[in-house]
Amino acid sequence: MAETSEDGMKRTLGLTGLTINAMALIAPGAFLWTTFQSQALQSNGGHTTAFDMVPGLLFALLLAFLTAWSYSELSDLYPDAGAGSSYYFAQAAFLEREEAFHYRFARLAKFVVGWISHLYYWIYPGIMVAFSGTLVVYILGLFGITLTTPFEILAAVLFAILTGLIAFRGIVASTMTAVVINVIQLTALVAFSVLAIVFRLAHPELAYAQHDVAAVVLPHNVMNVLFQGTIAILLLVGFESVTALGAEAVNPRRDIRRAILLSLAIQGGLAYILEYVSANLFVNSGVTAQVTGAGGRVSTVGGYAAAAASSAPIGDMVRFIGDTMLGGTGLALSLILAVTVLVALTGTTLACLNSGVRITYVMGRDREVPGILGLLHGRYATPHYGILALAAISALLGAYGVLSADNLLQIILAANAGTFLVYGMTNAIVVVAFWHRAERSALRHVVIPGIGLLANLAMLAAVVFLSFSGGGSTQSDTLIALGIVAAWIVVGVAWLLTNSRSSRRSLLVRSVADRGAAS
Repeated sequence: MAETSEDGMKRTLGLTGLTINAMALIAPGAFLWTTFQSQALQSNGGHTTAFDMVPGLLFALLLAFLTAWSYSELSDLYPDAGAGSSYYFAQAAFLEREEAFHYRFARLAKFVVGWISHLYYWIYPGIMVAFSGTLVVYILGLFGITLTTPFEILAAVLFAILTGLIAFRGIVASTMTAVVINVIQLTALVAFSVLAIVFRLAHPELAYAQHDVAAVVLPHNVMNVLFQGTIAILLLVGFESVTALGAEAVNPRRDIRRAILLSLAIQGGLAYILEYVSANLFVNSGVTAQVTGAGGRVSTVGGYAAAAASSAPIGDMVRFIGDTMLGGTGLALSLILAVTVLVALTGTTLACLNSGVRITYVMGRDREVPGILGLLHGRYATPHYGILALAAISALLGAYGVLSADNLLQIILAANAGTFLVYGMTNAIVVVAFWHRAERSALRHVVIPGIGLLANLAMLAAVVFLSFSGGGSTQSDTLIALGIVAAWIVVGVAWLLTNSRSSRRSLLVRSVADRGAAS
């Protein structure tokens, strides 16, 4: 029988289980398919930033590794964090300090980190649901079945309900699903990448968007690299979710650090670099799309413009390869790849629901959010009310996201802004947590997290700057995303003040006795 943690959850996850759950969030192949349009659609001053797609990914990967290091240091320092992750880290780091100036802010620090985490953890599953709804419509379209908008919304809502029901039953069932999904997706990844590269080599006569590999990898414009990074981070987030599974880890001190770094290295460092380089090498004038311009005039575009106009640019690429090079098998190949992506999105959404609700559960247990969210199911030992609430919110966000590419970009940017805030604060927490410890290292606990903090702030600044300079729909989408972030912060301040007053708790830890109670 599995051991039960202090959080009431069953300890069932070893290194493989932890790594697999994080890898499910960084699903290779799924995000190339789903985000390539948003990346091609993004503009700076009316010009596409797509030529810096791979440099933007590389910058986001650097940011992710720096932050992953900080998470691994904190998980090693606080192996008893359980489901709390950075919410727990923030409180522990401040409570341990002897100076009243520091420990007084323990409750405020943990609330801020926990509340902002919801911008990422509670929007992210909705993005996956929107991706899935759009993909279902695409797959049916391959069979000549055209669905209207209400059916797209229905597909997204049903997907949210299905994944919510699976997550309701616990992390073990989701882990088994994630194992199968990762094998399928990694296989599909290698196949697509090989086909794209072989096609490029076999068809030099086409007009390709990128001149060669160097043009794909090297930056063209520094600001465009940052702008692309604001979307690319969506491909990589998830490695830190392992820390929210600490209460279900058999050996959290040994395995969580390894799982964080392994998942990011395999999925981000290997899979996505291979996939994005191959896809960007392939983009050419042969794959076209119809766009409607001013006055209702319809024109045909190719290259990145075609990718921006298509709901499934990777599907278009695969179909073109099959029809041109593999004896007219384009329809079959695009269908196979689309199904593997749908399977991967199922696992990713499950991982989102399982990890995202953990911090909410701990906050509910601490009465920092409604207490009902801090209850566990009697049979499955899952925070079932939180999962049901998150599934409902995911259905709403998914229904909004399937309406248009702009709607989808808005919630992507809102979630990513939340990500940069949480990651930046976590890097700062490392400095606080290790500042007076004997084992403090200037490199590991000041320089690396310091650079990570600055990188996250740079990406957040890029989102803000994009709202002023992006132009067109990118500018308005970014402004809406920042509006969502601002609204959530305002609600958080109002809730914190109201909840503190009703529960008669101070915002600040006022004494050593209070410090002991808070811990």
